[in-house]
Amino acid sequence: MTEIRLPEMGLVVLVGVSGAGKSHFARRHFAPTQVVSSDHCRALVSDDENDQSATADAFELLHHIVRTRLRRGLLTVVDATNVQPGPRAQLVRISKEQDVLSVAIVLDVPESVAKARNAARTDRDLPEHVVPRQRRELRRGMRDLHRAFRRAYVLTGEEIDEATVTYERSWSDKRELTGPFDLIGDVHGCRAELEELLTRLGYVIERDALGRAAGAAHPDGRTALLLGDLVDRGPDTPGVLRLAMGMVNAGTALCVPGNHENKLVRALRGRRVTVAHGLAESLEQLAAEPEEFRAEALSFMDGLVSHLVLDGGRLVAAHAGLKEEYHGRASGRVRSFALYGETTGETDEYGLPVRYAWANDYRGSAMVVYGHTPVVEPEWVNNTLCLDTGCVFGGRLTALRYPEKEIVSVPAHQVWYAPVRPLEAEPPASRGGHRESGVLRIEDVEEAVETRLMGRVNLRAENVWPALEAMSRFAVDPRWLVYLPPTMAPADTSSLEDHLEHPAEAFAAYRKQGVGQVVCEEKHMGSRAVVVVTRDAGVAAARFGVDDGTTGAVYTRTGRPFFPDPERTETFLARVRAAAGSLFEELETGWLVLDCELMPWSAKAVELLRRQYAATGAAARAALPAAADALARAEARGLDVGGLRDRIERREANAALFRDAYARYCWPVEGLTGLRLAPFQVLAGEGASYATRDHRWHLEAADRLAAADDLIVSTRSRVVDLTGDDEAEAVGWWRDLTAAGGEGMVVKPLGPAPEGRLVQPGLKCRGREYLRIIYGPDYTEPEHLERLRQRSLGRKRSLAMREYALGLESLDRLAAGEPLWRVHQAVFGVLALESEPVDPRL
Repeated sequence: MTEIRLPEMGLVVLVGVSGAGKSHFARRHFAPTQVVSSDHCRALVSDDENDQSATADAFELLHHIVRTRLRRGLLTVVDATNVQPGPRAQLVRISKEQDVLSVAIVLDVPESVAKARNAARTDRDLPEHVVPRQRRELRRGMRDLHRAFRRAYVLTGEEIDEATVTYERSWSDKRELTGPFDLIGDVHGCRAELEELLTRLGYVIERDALGRAAGAAHPDGRTALLLGDLVDRGPDTPGVLRLAMGMVNAGTALCVPGNHENKLVRALRGRRVTVAHGLAESLEQLAAEPEEFRAEALSFMDGLVSHLVLDGGRLVAAHAGLKEEYHGRASGRVRSFALYGETTGETDEYGLPVRYAWANDYRGSAMVVYGHTPVVEPEWVNNTLCLDTGCVFGGRLTALRYPEKEIVSVPAHQVWYAPVRPLEAEPPASRGGHRESGVLRIEDVEEAVETRLMGRVNLRAENVWPALEAMSRFAVDPRWLVYLPPTMAPADTSSLEDHLEHPAEAFAAYRKQGVGQVVCEEKHMGSRAVVVVTRDAGVAAARFGVDDGTTGAVYTRTGRPFFPDPERTETFLARVRAAAGSLFEELETGWLVLDCELMPWSAKAVELLRRQYAATGAAARAALPAAADALARAEARGLDVGGLRDRIERREANAALFRDAYARYCWPVEGLTGLRLAPFQVLAGEGASYATRDHRWHLEAADRLAAADDLIVSTRSRVVDLTGDDEAEAVGWWRDLTAAGGEGMVVKPLGPAPEGRLVQPGLKCRGREYLRIIYGPDYTEPEHLERLRQRSLGRKRSLAMREYALGLESLDRLAAGEPLWRVHQAVFGVLALESEPVDPRL
């Protein structure tokens, strides 16, 4: 019985003449979705699988499907004759493009058997000469099979029916190993520092009869993972290898190769190599060891796998790092990247190669931990971390505890090898395609953003580019642009004759969804403002990468700066920072993000007031009294103008109410004098998003800020039990607020949402007179109110929920310390959604 061993992820090419039984073999051993048939592709492009004129198009389709499946990491089986070297070579090229292994399975049946099978088929009329020709082509190409494919199986006779198929994972696939791990950066022969670091990590060193470290084990079962470059430059390459080999053999450590192991292996095998970069020291030290040890060390280094995929695919370890598309793949290109990284072909001022900053473009979900290029401090870049902190150069030997993400280091005992480039010098990464790691790419958001609350939030393609342009041209420094607030939906249209919005509908909506308690918050009439404030410029530089001396930002709901000059912004932030002193301490954070209303409305909307509202009011004041006077004179002459005069008088009264409505929200401001800030949510701080905390906690925090500085005002509120008798009192409170000139209130659910339900985060109930600003002076006239009752709220509510989900996502990612581009995915999504066609008055 022949066992056919196939890679779990790779290409299988079936080879055989027409009638050899390839399709039957494929049905027996593979799932229908794994098999790509040339006959089926021919039928797809021509409606006739026997149409030979469609062969070129059929194979173009076949190659596209094969390439796509392999790119997605799926086993793919090609069912075609493949008897000629040319078509096979095309398939092998595709497998190499996708960095997967390829296997050929030849079904070699007698010519007479193939002819008999073809003759028995009623769906195909195969010319007599085809099978003999295919068989000759197969024979001529057999000798190339083993060179072209990783493995080639030739099955004849009963072997075809008796063959079994088994699958092998790639050598790098260790997803079943879940750790916990201790990943250790480049050792470079620093055996004493390695022993010290292992001891600090809790490992117990095991020694041989001569007292040499020959292994180590952790009492809690942790596994060390050495990231390559164990050898060269340092004082004791044999000692490091002895310790590493002992641990790997005992199962207490894993190891990936570095470029220095690769070169040392070639040198030990007698290959011609340039003896530089510490290789001479390793060769000299190993020459003093017994031949048996050198052979063992050679076998150990030569057998190391390019990279390891661990913990269900959540962790990838490679000496020089690894792009996402190479994870778990096997090819010379993948191994080269894992060992050396990728260079531009240039050299820097120290004569060292300029490397592409691949981590800046990394977008994978797997954490990639690597070494290779010394850094002064390990720094997370897009879920990747370099642990080479230059121990051999006098720096430190560094480990990462996984999954804890804790960094542990020990200092070098001395400078063992003088570096060509000083450790403090930043590698010149500005050439050859380097891009800042925080920069958002259009492909990051062009389709959708994944959120914890709502899953996939789709974006319209036509809104993406304008939103990106607006964000690029008009927004604040993007390092501060960490959140955009969502729009808010109004409650259902009121059933009362003279109201468009009323709290009763908000209470009923939440009660229907199973919400037991709500909080009613005063709605301030100003401009929505997001305030990002840090303790000091040091926090701004360390946490947000802003080193120009600024300590935060104040921006609008579309991300634009609130104040035109930085000095005014910093003066404003200084007041907020002083007021928030106790919050910084209590929340153990160096920065806060606040969701606020900044008043007066006229401070930001002065042009809107001048061109739209004031112009309307001025026109009404000029025209309507004149019209009323003319009608009065006409009536004095005996003309019947009663109905028209009554209408003009009502319009004049409505215009006065309109003017009074917007005038309440306008007052003079000079510098910070006259400004009022009403915070109503503390959104996030270091390591935590607070957005979903009980609203009473947020309001209490706002009260504390207001008590500390008269620039800040409180937000009045009350809690309503929807199962009790609180509603009437809350409605009365709302009437008092609006009668006194307030905009209205926002009703928000208290406590967790009912299981399995998405609940609106807030419903706004605006006052009758405030809505005059929104819908016009005469909106309360019966005919207008009746028309407005037909307004559709579905789109607005959908938009509010999607923007809320994106806002929470941006805060979660920010608090978790994710890279800025990941935060900007969600922020950008809110801006793109704002372009959706929804009535802005809602």
